[in-house]
Formats: sequence, C-alpha cells, structure tokens
Amino acid sequence: MAHYTGPKAKVNRRLGVLVFEDGGATRAYQRREGQPPGMHGSGAFRSKSSTYGMALKEKQKIKYYYGLGERQLRRMFRTARQTTGNTGQELLLLCERRLDNIVRRAGLALTRPQARQGIAHGHFLVNGRKTDKPSFMVRAGDVITVKNRKNLLEIYRGIVESGSGEVLPWLAVDSQELKITVNCPPESVDISLPVDVDMVVELLSR
Repeated sequence: MAHYTGPKAKVNRRLGVLVFEDGGATRAYQRREGQPPGMHGSGAFRSKSSTYGMALKEKQKIKYYYGLGERQLRRMFRTARQTTGNTGQELLLLCERRLDNIVRRAGLALTRPQARQGIAHGHFLVNGRKTDKPSFMVRAGDVITVKNRKNLLEIYRGIVESGSGEVLPWLAVDSQELKITVNCPPESVDISLPVDVDMVVELLSR
C-alpha cells in the first residue's frame, strides 16, 4: 500500500476523495467526480455496501492518503490508543505529524509520494541532521530544511514557486530559505483528510 503503483484515478473515484494528487489522477477524478470506477459506475444498480465494507473503505482512505502499510497503520493505532484523547483523532494527528505529510503540506512537494521519495533519498534535514525516514514524527520546535546542494535547492525552489503549499498556523514556511519550522503540534482542525475515523477505530479494535 505504501508503494502503490496501480491506477490512481480509479482509487480516487472508488474512495470518493482525492487521496492521490498527481495531475492526471486529479483531472480524471474531477471529470467523473461522484462516479465509482467500472463500466456500471454511474448506474442505479450498485449494491449498497455493508457496515464492514464502509469501514474498510474509510480505512483505505487513510492508508492511501498517508501512504501507510497495514502494519504501520496498526502500530500507529496502538500508539493512539495509549493516549488520553479521542483515539481516532489522535490517530489522524499522528499521521499529520509524519515528515512526508509536513513536507507536502508546506509545499516542498507536489504530492505525498514525491515527498516520501525526496526524504528517502536524503534531500531533507531535521534540526540539521539527515533524516531519510518519511515516517519520522516531528515535534514542536523542529526545523526542516533542504540539503544545501545546488541542484536540490533549484528543484525545491521550483516546487515551492508552483504554489502548492498551504497556510497552516502550526507550520512556518520560509520559501526563500526552504525551511519549515514546526510552531506547535497540529490540532483536530488541521487534519486534512475527510474520513469517518470512528468507523476505522471500530474496525481496528476487532
């Protein structure tokens, strides 16, 4: 799941949300938004999903969107259950704190897979140290920068200039220095994925 290479537009349409942001997948989703994939996708005879099927669909949204494997998701779920807050909300907040998600939302990558690839190749530093794990959990006060190599700086400046980043109160982005400062942990209003996480919690609790 973390390295999905199949038809992304079909996944977007099947899940009903833009989990893959590639240009082609986005355009295909927008053209047929609301229509599931398949020759009978827009027909009136599609059977209604069971409660289990709907919960599985919500879980797949999280896995595809954040690029998680089943074991990764369950490990994060166990961590979320150990907190005193709402388990589902805490699970999504852990996902939001992943380094690849932050690189994407700050605008230093066009998609999460692109962010994961750049991190895995050692393009980013966290507090001055190379970090090649996309799943790295950032904390308040962490500073993320691009490695000081001319070709990398040129690539990432071009990405930043595309304007794909978001204005987020918990992140401070310096587009000139290619630097992201984590002001504070994300809150529930900062969660970017529309998902019924309570159904996912119930499914993972079985």
